[in-house]
Amino acid sequence: MEKAPAKKAVKTDLKSKIISGYIEHVLENGKEPVSVFKFAKDLKMKEEEFYNYFTSFEAIKSAVWAQLFENTIVNIESQEVFKEYSAREKLLGFLFTWVEELKKNRSYLLSIYKDQKSMDKFLPMEVKVFKSKFKDFANEIILEGKETEEIANRPVISDRYDDALWFQVWFVFQFWLKDASPAFEKTDAAIEKSVNLAFDLMGKSALDTFIDFAKFLYQNK
Repeated sequence: MEKAPAKKAVKTDLKSKIISGYIEHVLENGKEPVSVFKFAKDLKMKEEEFYNYFTSFEAIKSAVWAQLFENTIVNIESQEVFKEYSAREKLLGFLFTWVEELKKNRSYLLSIYKDQKSMDKFLPMEVKVFKSKFKDFANEIILEGKETEEIANRPVISDRYDDALWFQVWFVFQFWLKDASPAFEKTDAAIEKSVNLAFDLMGKSALDTFIDFAKFLYQNK
């Protein structure tokens, strides 16, 4: 009975070791390891040990995104005030906290995604787990917003609100990758403007917010 927690801790440590080892390799070499065998050898573990946690390098990249989400949720839910936030404030809180997590991994994320021009049209495969987790979180926010009438319950359109909120997240990520402003000030502005636009569209009177957001994008393109 007493050995189970220790075994779990070892498993967690090995999984973290693989993830951090992969990130370090990409940063130092500018590309993925040539093979799982070579990567496992560099980490001083057997190849079969690697497969206890991941089936491929793609799975590690997916785990990095899942970790970004989980760390963000743990952080915001540890704040008592978060429970009292409106739906809009909860999404803002998520995005600002998530960007702080992104900063911790900026060099890695830039290395992987900075030159992927197709991201506007095609979501990278490894991001899909993160997207699924976020949309579950978004639907909780949407439900709360409908209950407080912060979000309008419209036929058909309401079913796509989670897609609208996902758009905010992916927009912020791509904007942040290109942001060269001090302390990522422009990303902070992009978060506020995009979230305000989304909630105005889901609520009432969006015209003024849309014009403000369009002007912001034009000035920063």
